[in-house]
Amino acid sequence: MPAYPSSDAHLICDALVPLAPGSGASAVTSRLLELFTSGSIAPGARLPPERRLAEVLAVSRSAVREALATLDTLGVVETRPGAGTFLRSQRSAVLPESIRWSMLVGERDLEELVELRSALEIHAAWLAAERAPAATAARLSPHLDRAAANLDDLGVFIDADREFHRELARATGNTTLQDLLDITHGLLRSLAGGTPEARRLAGIALDEHRAVLTAIASGDPEAASAAMRSHMRTAAQLLRAEAAA
Repeated sequence: MPAYPSSDAHLICDALVPLAPGSGASAVTSRLLELFTSGSIAPGARLPPERRLAEVLAVSRSAVREALATLDTLGVVETRPGAGTFLRSQRSAVLPESIRWSMLVGERDLEELVELRSALEIHAAWLAAERAPAATAARLSPHLDRAAANLDDLGVFIDADREFHRELARATGNTTLQDLLDITHGLLRSLAGGTPEARRLAGIALDEHRAVLTAIASGDPEAASAAMRSHMRTAAQLLRAEAAA
């Protein structure tokens, strides 16, 4: 009996070839995105396990894991606990634009994405403080607490950081803004790593998150946007360092 009996998994594996030596999460994401948007894989198809994808693509499992997380953020795949990862039946309406931007972020593209994300995050902080400060602060606090408790575990810290920003976007009530932020988060996610610079900046980012939360809780849009602008400078510094590494 074959190790991976699912016909969906076999179709996906048969359509993939090894990537160039040293390929990372961005290359894996780009290749899978190309396959899943080609129409050759049926919506709802179950993906092969991470280990199998890593074998077929000749990359590390961590590269596959980060790529799948990015595709999840973009709305291309979904993970069902206990069942596996599946190609979504319905794609995000903004997905074609994310494909056009490309997953292989070069120096120029990185700067443009950083600028775009900063503008969106600053405006999101303003709207959140203006529209539902108390409720938003209550939903943000658990993500901040989780980040604070995991400064020594950068993977968990980054996940908590991402959820903090996603919750903030949801608080705006603007679904288009949420979609655009999801795309920029997904495109930049593969650059978040474990370099010494990332660990150094984690504590700074935590303090800046606290300042954003305090401003939102007080219902002060100007303070919230100013605090987020400061945080975006730190985030940009981190992304440039990770890209250089």
